[in-house]
Amino acid sequence: MRVLFWGTPDFAIPPLRALTGEGFDVIGVVTQPDRPVGRHRSKLEPAPVKVVALEESIPVLQPDRPRGDEFLGELRSLEPDISVVVAYGHILPTSVIDLPKLGTVNIHASLLPTLRGAAPIQAAIREGHAETGVTIMRMVKALDAGPMLLQVRTPIPDDETYGELQLRLAEMGALALIEALALIDIGEAAERPQDDSRATYAPKVDRTMTRVDWTADAATVSRIVRAYDPRPGAYAMVTGGEVKLFGARLAPDARHGEPGEVLAIDEDGMTIACGSSAVRISTVHPAGKRRLSPREWASGRGIAVGERLS
Repeated sequence: MRVLFWGTPDFAIPPLRALTGEGFDVIGVVTQPDRPVGRHRSKLEPAPVKVVALEESIPVLQPDRPRGDEFLGELRSLEPDISVVVAYGHILPTSVIDLPKLGTVNIHASLLPTLRGAAPIQAAIREGHAETGVTIMRMVKALDAGPMLLQVRTPIPDDETYGELQLRLAEMGALALIEALALIDIGEAAERPQDDSRATYAPKVDRTMTRVDWTADAATVSRIVRAYDPRPGAYAMVTGGEVKLFGARLAPDARHGEPGEVLAIDEDGMTIACGSSAVRISTVHPAGKRRLSPREWASGRGIAVGERLS
């Protein structure tokens, strides 16, 4: 089976490595162009998937947009049997989806039709879902709406961060992908349509989502912090400016305080009052500084017990 792989971020690396490790003929990797980084934006950084592809001597395509006659001609010349899409970052036109003779499949990090869209892992944590999973589906023009080939489920622990859950789902997705492709190859893949009436959506993360509302209960505040840990980081405001917060867990035995009030700072972190109960924060990242423990931050006069975050 000749596989054309589409992906960009770290989440796509385990599925790509699984394909090459299981002996699939990965004939090319399509990823986004190298992006400028650094203070002067003068250095180009390749997508994580590109680095892996070059290590495996797999040809790499990096179109600005996945469309146009010239690009379609490049794809046809590769003669793919199937395309596999894992967090590529652009919507594919129908002409690209339908080009391989076996079509295009996608790894989506939720239990579809729940949490279609760009940020299902963050949404599952933020919304307090007890479980999530991975869906292997056939791609269609509508967003994450294609028939499902395979689903795997996993519980979400109360203290799991976005980064931790993303890593687990990437590994689960890699195994599920290999199983789904094997079923397709022998003609035994059973496609199940989604129930569109049950669909929910997880939009792309924007800055407004990552602001902490301290009047919410502690469980909600903890989920907001964990949903954006390690990136982009949930944030609050203090006298010195913005601070990002990481490593949240509940502190049910903390004394009562006003929402956002710093109740304690010690070697284990910082306790902050919420609308009800409190949370513990293990790491902070004040604007313009490196990541610090709350005790280090307090020693530098960045925060003190009794002050309030907003």
